[in-house]
Amino acid sequence: MFIFLIIASIVTVVLLLPEKTPLSVEMQEQMITFERPKKSAHYESNTPAHGAVLAAVPINVVIDFNFDLAVPSEIKILKDGKDYSTSNTIIDSNKLAMRRDMDPNSPDGLYKVDYKACWPDRSCHTGYFQFVIDRSKAESYLDWRDQKEVTVKMSNIKFAPQNIRISRGTKVTWVNDDPVEHYINADSHPAHTYLLDLNSPVLKTGQTFSFTFNESGIYLYHCSAHADNNMIASLIVE
Repeated sequence: MFIFLIIASIVTVVLLLPEKTPLSVEMQEQMITFERPKKSAHYESNTPAHGAVLAAVPINVVIDFNFDLAVPSEIKILKDGKDYSTSNTIIDSNKLAMRRDMDPNSPDGLYKVDYKACWPDRSCHTGYFQFVIDRSKAESYLDWRDQKEVTVKMSNIKFAPQNIRISRGTKVTWVNDDPVEHYINADSHPAHTYLLDLNSPVLKTGQTFSFTFNESGIYLYHCSAHADNNMIASLIVE
């Protein structure tokens, strides 16, 4: 009888334990420890940056080098062992960057980019870096969706607004309201390779630069003349 009561008590305690609540992405981020990135020979930079937390899926992953790339260079965008790439690895025409598109439906979470950089002599070196996707961060972006055209000002060495959400097909125009010269440049700095067409000529006071965004994803950009002044911004296309 005594043994039965002990067993019954244990069962009761177990049944009364609360169910495990899934962790939010924000809580998971607080628990994430990024590994130290491994940089291959001739490595220069990458977009997204190592340790970046993005509010949407990047349109592609780009890695920059200071030596000519050759086949079979390759990028893999991995989460839980699955590759979320949607195309073959492409080596840019100048042979100093390689890129690979990412599935726009990729889930939130931690990604590890494994890459193999190969040279004309067919020798290869490997490296890796990590980034996080957290769509909840898009809530802090200014919502300019469902507009055909929008304007972002460059004023007081800042982009105003800094982070926006727009719809596919929206034309964005940047206007220089400062007395100094500015640029619109895709990340990274100084490679500017994330989106090659998102790179303006020098913009003097009152001059503008426009671009129409037709592909969903997050776009990371900056002013190369003031990158050291943290003149950076991003926009999400949905």
